[in-house]
This record gives sequence, structure tokens and C-alpha cells, in this order.
Amino acid sequence: MTLTHHALNLFLFSIAAAASAASVTPTYGPELEGFDYPYPVERFTFPSQGREVSMAFMDIAPRQPNGRTVVLLHGKNFCGATWEATIATLAGTGYRVIAPDQIGFCKSTKPERYQFTFHQLAANTRALLAARGVERATIVGHSMGGMLAARYALMFPEAVDKLVMVSPLGLEDWKAEGVPYATIDQLYQGELKTTFDSIKNYQLKYYYNGHWLPQYDRWVAMAAGLYAGPGRESVARNQALTSDMVFTQPVLYEFGAMRVPTFLIIGGLDRTAPGAGRAPAEVAKRLGNYPELGRRAAATIPGAQLIEFPDLGHSPQVEAPERFHDVLLRALGAP
Repeated sequence: MTLTHHALNLFLFSIAAAASAASVTPTYGPELEGFDYPYPVERFTFPSQGREVSMAFMDIAPRQPNGRTVVLLHGKNFCGATWEATIATLAGTGYRVIAPDQIGFCKSTKPERYQFTFHQLAANTRALLAARGVERATIVGHSMGGMLAARYALMFPEAVDKLVMVSPLGLEDWKAEGVPYATIDQLYQGELKTTFDSIKNYQLKYYYNGHWLPQYDRWVAMAAGLYAGPGRESVARNQALTSDMVFTQPVLYEFGAMRVPTFLIIGGLDRTAPGAGRAPAEVAKRLGNYPELGRRAAATIPGAQLIEFPDLGHSPQVEAPERFHDVLLRALGAP
């Protein structure tokens, strides 16, 4: 092969690789326009912090209702749509399921300025449920949604049948452990660099213990498409603000005040620890030890039941849906 042919092949390979990357990463609008959810999306519009915001949500009625409602709260790198298989399982067992996108995420409003707190998001969620006529529900939260679910249960215990936290963030206080604070401007600049590959590499390392399956790509492309679209700056700004919320608003110090039946579902291979990448090596290596963190949290929350998947990571509902749903239905007391 001559040098010319070799150079041509390299050129053609680079074009093919770029085309492949483009096909993997579609472009979505600032409210995830272009990405189809598995069930009809409705909107709850309400005033918040001096402006009108709109909360996207799915409200799925079962064919044979059992009279109970489950609310599914997504994680920071996820959306309501990520609960697709869980929604189908719960609705098929008789539960009404409501899966919102929180303000600042996915198909919901991305405010230019907003004071993001777990208290605010919990109040938003409570207002949504009240508007839908739901007085009591089981609250299931994954990752950041687990922190939000805990805050919701602490604020509105009378409205919670059961609390289920799935690999929740916030089982340790990263700042107290020695992770340096990053300003919102620094976080914003970091968010602007987000790509399909950066999301995948992060999840591969912290969520799935180095093992990747093709079905994970859909959810990575969902998130990456927001950053690749026309709302890139707005998405990055909201993600920076919510990263600050996660880092500065730990809920674990209030676990002892929990007054609702609580289940902790923990993946033993999970090593998620926001901010670990900017921490000194000796700090980073001790963070995100979910087996230890889960047992500590379960011992702190009155009457909590700990369910462990030793061989799974941060997203058991994505990694092993059948096993996860079997455990979830048992926790809910479903037949």
C-alpha cells in the first residue's frame, strides 16, 4: 500500500468515525424536543420564584387499578423516560404511576435564574401531585432522585405510603470528606464540555463497573443530545446549578428523623461520588463505597430495610430490570 492510499484510508476512516458519532448523538431541543417518551407527556404549569415554569410528567393509569400510586423521581443524569420498564411493570401490577421531569431537567423548563434546592423541588412535586388529585403515594427515587425522595418524605410524611431510595446520592457528605468546592462558573464551564463519550466514560467507570451493554447507549444519547442542541448553554447552566445543590445540601444528617417505611436498594459495585474527580487521590479512593454507605444509612433511618445487589452498580433498574422489579414489587407489598 502506498502512502497516498494509506492517507486516503485514514481520511475515509475519520469520516466514517465522525458519521458514526453523529448517528449515536442526535440533537435535541432545550426541553428535549425530538426525544420520544414511552407514554404521553403532560405539563403542569405553575408560578415559582417570580416566574411561570412548566413541569413535564407522565401519568399512567393501570388497566386494573389497585388504588395505589407510585411516584418515580429521576436521577441527575436521567429523565422520567429512563423509568420506562419500571412504569410498565408497576402499571401492569395495578399501580398508577406518575413520573415527572424536575424543573431544570429533560422536558421541563430550564429557568435562566432559579434557586435550586431539594426543598423547592419537593414542593414542586407535591404541588403536581395535589393538582392530579393524589393525596398519598409511594415515593421511589434513584440517584439524585433518592436525595429528593428523602427530602420529600421528611417534608410531607403524611403524604408518603413508603419511601424507596435506589442507589441514592448523598449517603456521604463529600465536602466534609475533603472534596474541594467548585464554583457554579467552574461547574458551568465543565458542563459545556459534556459529550456522548464523556457521559459514557463517567457512567462506565462509576455506574457499571467497567461493563457496558448496548441498551445503555439510548440513555446516554438522550442526555448528550441536550448538550448538542440549541439549548446547550441553558442546559449546562441548569446542570451546574443542580450540581451545586447536590454538593451543598446533604440530607443524610436528617435520616434519623425519617418517619415513613423506608427501603434502601443498593448496588454493591456502585462507586458514584460527585466531585471525586477534583478531590485529592487519598480522598477520592475512599468515596462512593456504597456497600458501607448503604448499611450505615439503613442503621440510621428508623426501621429501614436494606436490599443489596452485590453484583450490580448505580442503576439496577437499567442494568438488571427483572431482578430490580422483583425486589421493588416485594418492597411495595405487591402480589
